Amino acid sequence: MAHQKGVYFIPHNSVWPIVAAVSLFTMLFGAAHWLNDSAGIGPPIFFCGLALVIFMFFGWFGSVIRESVHGNYNGQVDTSFRMGMMWFIFSEVMFFGAFFGALFYARIFSVPWLGGEGHGAFTNYFLWKGYTSSWPTNGPEGIGGAFQIMSPWGIPLINTLILLTSGVTITVAHHALKEGHQTRLLIFQALTVLLGAFFLYMQAHEYIEAYTHFNLTLHSGIYGTTFFMLTGFHGLHVTLGTIMLIVIWFRCKKGHFTKDNHFAFEAVAWYWHFVDVVWLALFLFVYIL
Repeated sequence: MAHQKGVYFIPHNSVWPIVAAVSLFTMLFGAAHWLNDSAGIGPPIFFCGLALVIFMFFGWFGSVIRESVHGNYNGQVDTSFRMGMMWFIFSEVMFFGAFFGALFYARIFSVPWLGGEGHGAFTNYFLWKGYTSSWPTNGPEGIGGAFQIMSPWGIPLINTLILLTSGVTITVAHHALKEGHQTRLLIFQALTVLLGAFFLYMQAHEYIEAYTHFNLTLHSGIYGTTFFMLTGFHGLHVTLGTIMLIVIWFRCKKGHFTKDNHFAFEAVAWYWHFVDVVWLALFLFVYIL
C-alpha cells in the first residue's frame, strides 16, 4: 500500500534486527575461537554464523526492496537512507584507518625503537642484540622465517588498473541509468561485476604465490600480519561489493529504478568508489613505500 503524501513510513514489526544480532555474534564468536585454535570448534561455529548472516541479508534486504517497489518510501525516507549510507561508509573509513594506523605505528615508532632509536636507546644491545630496524621486518626473532615481499609492479599494479577501470564502468552505468539507457546500463554494470570478480581472482593468485613461493604468511611478523589484514579485509569488501553489484544488476533488469529514484544503485556506487580509494592507499603504503 502506497504511503500518504508527507507521512513518514514506519516499518512493521520485524524479526530481522534480532536475527542480525544473533548471527553476527555467532560468526564473530566462531572467528575468535578459530584464530585462537580453540579445540577445533571455531570453524563450524563461524560457518554456521555466516550462513545465518547470509539468510538475514536475503530476508531483511528483500523486505526493504518490496517496501520500496510498493511505493512505501517518500523523500524523508530517502534522506534517511542517504544519511545511513554516509555514516556506514564513515565507519568503514575508521575501520581501515585503525589498520593503517597499526601499520604506520609499527613502521614509524615500534621498529625504530626496537633498533635502538629514540626512546628505545640500547634496546638492540640489551634486549635484542644486533637487531637492525628496517622495513619490511618479521621482528627481532625472525618470526615465521625469512620471506620475500610482493612486488608492486606485478599483480598489485594489474589489480589497481582493474579497480580504476571498474570505477569508470560503474560511473558510465550510473549516467546510463539517469539518461534512461537500459541496455547501456546493464552492459556497464555487468562489466563492473566482471572486473570485481577478476580482481578477486588475481588477489587469490597473489596469496597462493605469497604462501608457496615467497614464504610470506600471516605468521611473517608484523609485516605479514599487516599485509594480509589490510589486503584481506579489502578483498572481503570487494567480495561484498561485487555481490551488491550483482543484486543491483538484477534489480536494474527488473526495472526497479527510474531516472529520479535509484538510491540503491547510488549507494552501491558510493561503496564501490570507497573500495577503489582504499585500494589506492593500500597500493601506495603497503606495496610501494
